[in-house]
Amino acid sequence: MTPGGRIAAAIEILDAIIAPPAGPGAHADHALRDWGRRHRFAGAGDRRAIADLVYGGLRRRRSLGWRLGESGRGLMLALAAESGSLAWFSGEGHAPPEPSDDERAALALAGPPDAAVALDCPAWLESRLRTDLGAAFVPVMLALQQRAPLHLRVNRLKTDRTRAIRALAQDHITAVPLDEDPDALAVVDGARLLRRAAAFATGVVEVQDLSSQRVARLARAAPGEILLDYCAGGGGKALAFAAHQGGQGQIFAHDAAPARMGDLPERAKRAGARVALCPPAALPRSCECVFVDAPCSGSGAWRRNPDAKWTLSAADLERLEATQSRILDAAAAHVGIGGRLVYATCSILRSENEAQIGAFLDRQPGFDVIDTLRLLPDGPGDGFFAAEMRRFSPSG
Repeated sequence: MTPGGRIAAAIEILDAIIAPPAGPGAHADHALRDWGRRHRFAGAGDRRAIADLVYGGLRRRRSLGWRLGESGRGLMLALAAESGSLAWFSGEGHAPPEPSDDERAALALAGPPDAAVALDCPAWLESRLRTDLGAAFVPVMLALQQRAPLHLRVNRLKTDRTRAIRALAQDHITAVPLDEDPDALAVVDGARLLRRAAAFATGVVEVQDLSSQRVARLARAAPGEILLDYCAGGGGKALAFAAHQGGQGQIFAHDAAPARMGDLPERAKRAGARVALCPPAALPRSCECVFVDAPCSGSGAWRRNPDAKWTLSAADLERLEATQSRILDAAAAHVGIGGRLVYATCSILRSENEAQIGAFLDRQPGFDVIDTLRLLPDGPGDGFFAAEMRRFSPSG
């Protein structure tokens, strides 16, 4: 495909996400997948380039769209003008039509009207984010405009970090160790080769963001312990817990939507880990650790899921916060005396993090806080929060 053809495809996909003719917009991943199924002629390189354009437009939807509107064409025209590539809009072949005089005049306007627009901050969240982040507000919002790095977790059930790096290199993937966690790697070259690499296919490494790895480490999963991953989802943290235990313990995985765990048995087999999927009626009642990776706004991971930045509403956030409270109370019932309850979100909003812990401790006086971890996405990983609590009394 020509650059103009790729731009036209990105415009079509962005419109399906942002402004569909009827009903809510599609999730970015789904829209890209559906476009690919309808356009089988597009090669892997074309699909990757189109995805980069789509995600680039979504991450900067407000700062790119303020001149010409937040349509696919408006975003891509602004991006092309910024990179000196308006020639992509030639009207020839499959390329989109040339810019009109009005569009060219709009593109010539001076910079964004205010900082919040330039930083791609959702208008309704600006005040809250400024308060919650303080001096970190600008660095965090700038970081969320960028593409997320690719991090891997070395599976200690199979190898160590040095040998994992060598195994990846055999498939032309360059990875370097990260100081923040002893099992973390950053892929600096060859990221697109990972899914076909032997190290990935055999469970030597797992894709997991650095911050997610650090939060999983806070569970302090030890050999012989019973650990319940209460909101397991795809199971990435459950696999990390199994590795931290050295395979010597019991890991139970539960999720309110069991379909989310559909791939976990195969992933666990590949990793050489033992993880038991657990229905509600069979949840263990006295665990050494219960880990709650709660549903949240995902604001710390907006680099990876940029469409979520623009679809989140105040009502959505209120519902999520109520759900978080219910889940914490339910999970607490499975923590034994002396056991640990770890609450985590990939959110940078205090109402989902510190405020939730404060309210929980008011409701559950049998718990106290041992440790907390707050990670912002202006560092190497996503934004995450975690609090480790201990149950010291049955009155909780």
